[in-house]
Amino acid sequence: MNENYFPITTYGMPILRQVTYKVTEIDSKLIENVQRMFLTMLNADGIGLAAPQVNLDHSFAVIDISMIEEFQEIKPFTMINPVIISKEGSIILEEGCLSIPGIRAEIERPEKIFVKYTDLSERDVELEADNLLARVIQHEIDHLSGKLFTDYLTIDQKRQLKDSLDEIKNGKVTTRYPLLIHSR
Repeated sequence: MNENYFPITTYGMPILRQVTYKVTEIDSKLIENVQRMFLTMLNADGIGLAAPQVNLDHSFAVIDISMIEEFQEIKPFTMINPVIISKEGSIILEEGCLSIPGIRAEIERPEKIFVKYTDLSERDVELEADNLLARVIQHEIDHLSGKLFTDYLTIDQKRQLKDSLDEIKNGKVTTRYPLLIHSR
């Protein structure tokens, strides 16, 4: 395995259900982890990656939607200790997750959000986001709170996906990126 990449934790790993700890210091270790997370995310063709997805228990995430044509002007960024201050509207869009490979579902989320976070330069940032950026931010902040996009599914949808989720949990999934599988 390439040491530049973290293995991505998969559905069933306890860390994906834990609330993360607040980052209290932006140090060289955090910066190194962020750099590795960007490499990991890009290697897996992702657009967002939260610390628990690489088996880290602190509140930070990386986002890069610039490879999508209509969002090229949005530079990659890191959110440290992000908090959603307000939400507006509602929209249903398909969502997926690197920790739940091969599963996508229509998820309803607020269409527009206002989020506060600290960046790697220790600046406090206030950001208004809509469209795909709002969705990715909400998805990654959910990870920092131990929540997965599958938590938004109806009981019937969860029942339909049970076998696929069990296969992921039991390591019966193949991806082109390294995974960290739950072991009992």
